[in-house]
Amino acid sequence: MPEASYDVFRYLGATEHAEAYREIMRAFAAAKQRFIVHVRPEELSGVASGVDPGALLKQLVDWGNLKADPDTSRVATVEEFNRARFVYQLTAAGESAERALSEFDRTFGAAGELQSWALDDIVDQLNAIIVQLALATPDEAKVALALTTLSDRFTGLATNAQAFSGDLQRTIDLRGVDTEAFIAYKERLIGYLQRFIQDLVTRTAEIASLLERIPATDAERALRMVAVRQARDAAPAADDAARHAEPDVLEPILGQWRDRFDGFRQWFVGSAGAVSQSQRLRHMAINAVPALLGVVQRLGEQRAGRSDRVADFRSLAVWFAEAPDDAHRHRLAAVAFGLASARHLGIEEHELDERERHPVSATTAWADAPAVEISPRLRATGSYERRGQPSRVRDRAAERRAIARAVEAQRVAADRLSAQLVADEPGTIADVELVDPAARALLLHLLGDALAQRRDPLETVTVASLDGAYRVEVEPHPDAVASLAMPDGVLTGPAHRIRIGHAR
Repeated sequence: MPEASYDVFRYLGATEHAEAYREIMRAFAAAKQRFIVHVRPEELSGVASGVDPGALLKQLVDWGNLKADPDTSRVATVEEFNRARFVYQLTAAGESAERALSEFDRTFGAAGELQSWALDDIVDQLNAIIVQLALATPDEAKVALALTTLSDRFTGLATNAQAFSGDLQRTIDLRGVDTEAFIAYKERLIGYLQRFIQDLVTRTAEIASLLERIPATDAERALRMVAVRQARDAAPAADDAARHAEPDVLEPILGQWRDRFDGFRQWFVGSAGAVSQSQRLRHMAINAVPALLGVVQRLGEQRAGRSDRVADFRSLAVWFAEAPDDAHRHRLAAVAFGLASARHLGIEEHELDERERHPVSATTAWADAPAVEISPRLRATGSYERRGQPSRVRDRAAERRAIARAVEAQRVAADRLSAQLVADEPGTIADVELVDPAARALLLHLLGDALAQRRDPLETVTVASLDGAYRVEVEPHPDAVASLAMPDGVLTGPAHRIRIGHAR
């Protein structure tokens, strides 16, 4: 492989005309997209405003971005022939550098997103692969197209999910944002997360089920098909020709496809002792909802004028930094944190000045210390304040009763869910009598969590609910089918034996 030359990036750090160089290179890239090969200097007069493009083009040729060819197409006299005229075109290195910079401009700062449509495409491509592998002679072109599309969709899904995770964390850590705008944004973002969580739970279980229908031998056969098809068009390398050796391009390409498929399986199914990335993404999205609500609560507290301890400590740190000397810093610390000695009781302003001139150590005995003047009222009544009617104590009995009613309602709802779902012996979903819509939603969530954790179709899975209140055990029974009638339809699937109990 030839040694890479990075001179094609030197114009980015040029001390002069760096922006003009960038505009010229963008103009050449745009011309290449319009299938224009050669560009003349006069065609760039409006690109680099205020700069003669001739010198810049010559420098780009020296750096390897452009190639200069003599322009003899418009020569009519000998003088014109002897005059240097050139047309310019992108070199392979210059074009590669421009593509890299364009990709950087496109992806840098781009907002990540949770692509539910990518999950749908992944399901479609897996179904297409399964259909082809079931044939006696699979269509190599269709298998290759399905695997390539599957790889592209999965790469985009994983990359965007990672970017969205970082964007979401930066959103949670926002400081100094407009409260009203953030609250409106929060409502849309939480709805967005909830829709994706629902799609992710459904599609992850479906994708895991489809992957289980592709044995390792069939997967290897499909990967070899696309690798052979890709290796067939691989260009020979110069060093192989020099060594008179037959290039071995199949195994490296096949190894890359194996790594991609293993990563794809790990992302959706996971492995022994490791949680799948899709489940981690789901937990991230679920945990982001209370985090966003916490941000809104903090913004509401700040807007209501409540004390912000972080802001208070920052202000105090500024005061310490601006204090002229250590004596003032010690006095500030004593005032801020209440570190004054017990001798401050009843002290007057003129006594404070006297204490600063003649400080008394905290270890000095009371008998040896200067006397402290006590107010006659304090001596007679034990208090500086006049006696009078104390402030009335607010009766909060109504609030306590409201809280007790809310707690009791939650307990009754939990008992109602437990009565419908919790059972000592396992049974199919057809055996469950669901009256409450909340019980139906909880059953579907628990069943989805368990099926997403499954690694093998015959594996018994035990998972806990997100709040830790319930524990569900799902035992496969693939030869039977069970149905559960609901107000919005009928849920039909393999008759897994389910047992839901309280977490110990």
